[in-house]
Amino acid sequence: MDVFIKEVVRVGIADMNVVGPGGTIRTIGLGSCVGVVLYDEMKRIAGLLHVMLPNSELAKSTDFNKAKFANTGVPALIDALEAKGARTSALRAKIAGGAQMFQLGSNESFRIGHRNIEAVKEELKRCRIPLIAEDTGGTNGRTIEFDTETSILHVRTVNKGNQEL
Repeated sequence: MDVFIKEVVRVGIADMNVVGPGGTIRTIGLGSCVGVVLYDEMKRIAGLLHVMLPNSELAKSTDFNKAKFANTGVPALIDALEAKGARTSALRAKIAGGAQMFQLGSNESFRIGHRNIEAVKEELKRCRIPLIAEDTGGTNGRTIEFDTETSILHVRTVNKGNQEL
């Protein structure tokens, strides 16, 4: 009897990775961070980026982790997907996260979740990648998992349950 074990690729905070046909890709701990899934449905290739901050101008040096920021992470993920055979023209996006985890006042600089969501959407638009679905904002953390076979993004939200995008 053959046992098929599905590959699950894990992505950490300020990290990214790519998975091929039959695989699943997951990240946990999305609070104010945004999980960005880019996928080529026909080739069944997907990548996941765990964005921590909106813009690399916040980096303290020129030698920084591209996956940490929306404006550098999205293009880096596109490059990684192309290297695995995905077609840029066929890429689609699904995103989740960007919660306001703490009430620190109305100052825009404290609204990291909202700023991350806007930065990701701006970068997707700049790269001409359509945003197909999102579960963003709110005040609860999330875990997401994308299945390359179904193109479904499973979102588990703390105190709110599960949904499929």
